[in-house]
Amino acid sequence: MWSVMDHAKVAGEVVEAVGGASNISAAAHCATRLRLVIADESKINQQALDDNEDLKGTFAAGGMFQIIVGPGDVDQVYANMVANHGVREVSKDEAKEEAEAGGNIFSRFVKMIADIFVPVLPALIAGGLLMALHSVLTAKGLFGAKSVIEMYPAMTDYDALINLVSSAAFAFLPVLVGFSAAKRFGGNTYLGAAMGAAMVSPSLLSAYSMTDAAAAAKFWAYTDQSSVWNLFGLEVTKVGYQAMVIPTLVVTWIMCLIEKSLHKVLKGTADFLLTPLITLLITGFLAFVVVGPVTRELSNYLTYGINWAYTTLGVFGGLIFGFFYSAIVVTGLHQSFPAIEIPLLPSNGGVGDFIFPIASMANVAQGAAALAVFFKTRDAKLKGLAGAGGVSAVFGITEPAIFGVNLRLRWPFYCAMVAAAIGSGGVALLDVRGQALGAAGFVGFVSIVPKSIPAYLALEVLVFVLSFGITFAYAMTRGKADMEGRAPAKKEAVVAAAVAAPAGGAAPAAAPAPVPSFSDEAKADLSVSSPLAGTVVPLEQVKDESFAKGMLGPGIGIEPADGLVVAPFDGKVTVAFPTGHAYGLKSASGVQVLIHVGMDTVKLDGKGFTPRVAKGDIVRRGDVLAEVDLDVIRAAGYETITPVVVTNKKKLGPVTPVASGEIQRGDALLDVAPKEA
Repeated sequence: MWSVMDHAKVAGEVVEAVGGASNISAAAHCATRLRLVIADESKINQQALDDNEDLKGTFAAGGMFQIIVGPGDVDQVYANMVANHGVREVSKDEAKEEAEAGGNIFSRFVKMIADIFVPVLPALIAGGLLMALHSVLTAKGLFGAKSVIEMYPAMTDYDALINLVSSAAFAFLPVLVGFSAAKRFGGNTYLGAAMGAAMVSPSLLSAYSMTDAAAAAKFWAYTDQSSVWNLFGLEVTKVGYQAMVIPTLVVTWIMCLIEKSLHKVLKGTADFLLTPLITLLITGFLAFVVVGPVTRELSNYLTYGINWAYTTLGVFGGLIFGFFYSAIVVTGLHQSFPAIEIPLLPSNGGVGDFIFPIASMANVAQGAAALAVFFKTRDAKLKGLAGAGGVSAVFGITEPAIFGVNLRLRWPFYCAMVAAAIGSGGVALLDVRGQALGAAGFVGFVSIVPKSIPAYLALEVLVFVLSFGITFAYAMTRGKADMEGRAPAKKEAVVAAAVAAPAGGAAPAAAPAPVPSFSDEAKADLSVSSPLAGTVVPLEQVKDESFAKGMLGPGIGIEPADGLVVAPFDGKVTVAFPTGHAYGLKSASGVQVLIHVGMDTVKLDGKGFTPRVAKGDIVRRGDVLAEVDLDVIRAAGYETITPVVVTNKKKLGPVTPVASGEIQRGDALLDVAPKEA
């Protein structure tokens, strides 16, 4: 059960599959993944990577192609890639910088917008769904002549509270965007939030009321203040920036430029005291005198210009946008759409969001195509991906279906594009609009303007039937060969190249270390106990895609109550980073576990971590692995939630979390079943 990966062989296979060393601009690694900056992604042999039993998955993120190798093995594979294949070694941060610098100006801009909005989206989606619920409760004609709260007056106060909570994320959007943008631009996040708060100060007339003369007059009468400032010989209107995206982005960018410039000039105590003061003072004047008014107009022209173009093109516009929407998802451009959608929402004075219903049509179409593959394929791995990805897509999360199934086979992706175009043409014809952000799929009807909900649902069903039917028919004819089960690709040539000695000769691989001695009881024990005291959280809540989606293996997260980390079983330490943030262990029974303390904590470079074990050490259940200062992690702005995952699931049976709520060190955490013969 103590089988050893041939790291030289895997390194050669990876280099070969990504198009050779010349196609790798830079390479780095973290505790589990290779992070590669690829020059030409069209040269990647995705099939070879998918068929490689030593690799646990791949995905693209942050401009890098990431390959999940696993703890204890990734550093060895990486070392072989550098030493034997001439791959350029860089740090993880340097790889990230090179990835961000790659591509044209437009692609970098889109990625920047995505980086800012992705962390904010959970708040916007939650607020949007609550806003949709408020609309359902107050809409007349949806369930009868009267609204729900008119029929049931006792629900009035409940609806009022729902409306209050729902509007918070949008009314105070500049605070959220300011924080996230400052982080992206390399400034102080709290200064960004403070500047965002200033832009929605209650001393300013709400942007929602700026076109309502009566509401504006009432506000200034109530505050007994002038509606303008006299600054630099100019009259500046005191109006807030509620739900405004572009003004906040530009203001925060300027703020970060000022802050970073001051950091270079001022040092020590002067820097600590004066940099925040001068930064906010200068940015504040610029925001309200120049930048804010100009970008407000720019934002309005952009938003309503796009809506005008869509409305003018009519059905043709819907067809085109719907056809290409899934292709836009592939590029990642869709992550920037919230900046356009938010001003279109009726609650922000807009005419309704046309992007959301079109996104829903595209997502349902891709999900239906994947489900058609599920029913036709004989490939067990593809069937699993198609089933899970298809169900996920029809409820709004489309990436697994697109990247895992449809794009790999190509024709299901195209079939879905055709069906999405037809549905989106119907969206434009019937003028279906969204009133809130939400899950772009079947359940997205709650985010649609109430009068359009029946049309929306009818179009969703039409798109599903069309996409499923077209894909199913193609699978029975020209796509039939792709539905057959396939054996893993032959690797003899790759293996030979991988293990061949490089020019100048290379030392042979070291013989495997002798197997440590464990009791028969330990060799039969597949259980994993908790390495931490704290609170159990679902793995999906871990803020890292590879953990949250189970790409590194099944498991669970723990919010630690203290910083003592112990061994979850009798076994061997296979990974012990010098930074102390991550540990890989292999039990006597063969269960491999990764314990990753916090998220992005490698950036602390060991600060706050005191390792008590080293790679190769034999440990017993309860032995101390590390002592961690959680306050240091939190002060640095990083998450402390610690995922505990089983990384060799393919060699085992089902892995089942058995803990919930509060947990103590040594309590049962994961139940691992043996693999069926």
